[in-house]
Amino acid sequence: MKEVMAFIRLNKVNQTKSALAENGFPAFTCRKVLGRGKKSVEFSLVENILQEGELPLSPLGEHLTESTRLIPKRVITLIVEDDQVEKAVETIIRANQTGNKGDGKIFVLPVQENYQIRTGEVAVDAY
Repeated sequence: MKEVMAFIRLNKVNQTKSALAENGFPAFTCRKVLGRGKKSVEFSLVENILQEGELPLSPLGEHLTESTRLIPKRVITLIVEDDQVEKAVETIIRANQTGNKGDGKIFVLPVQENYQIRTGEVAVDAY
């Protein structure tokens, strides 16, 4: 089993949820995060995005300089069988790809073990 972890734009969450469900991945976790990538951020573009309503204004990022300001994103994680990784990754890419900086990043990690909390037993599957 693998964990697929995708950092995506705020305005792509609903589109991603629908795409995952339509492609057989209804179970996942979504979290709010703040962060930034390695490349410099063009804040004129961020300001345009703010005006369009994609990003809410955040006092957390306002205390940082422009070169280190953190951008609100969402992290979606899902657990899939090894043979389903490519399909899950392609689904996320199709739902999120705009061709612009900040479209996101996907990481794939191994899942070593998982346990059923209710029974304490080793689970056969993690989803």
